[in-house]
Amino acid sequence: MALIKDPKRNENKYLHDFADFTKKRILEIGCGEGRLTWKYASVSSLTAGLDLDQDALRVATIDRPHDLTAKTFFANAQAEHLPFRKETFDIALLAWSL
Repeated sequence: MALIKDPKRNENKYLHDFADFTKKRILEIGCGEGRLTWKYASVSSLTAGLDLDQDALRVATIDRPHDLTAKTFFANAQAEHLPFRKETFDIALLAWSL
């Protein structure tokens, strides 16, 4: 039996109550395998996921919905040393990360 995370979709509800991701450039620090990423990436103009775990990034890349390929990407980097220019993103998220 597969483990169902968030069966009541509370993450999705509260995430979208927190911010309007529509047509925004989003940076997700600690994206892992992209479980949260897919809950807002479809409405963003650009989504970048950052994580130190290369295996998790590989899974996120494989699991990425085909229609999001052009506007989502992943980077193996530390949050302290972002591989982006300043003011690249409208919103930065850090959820479920240590």
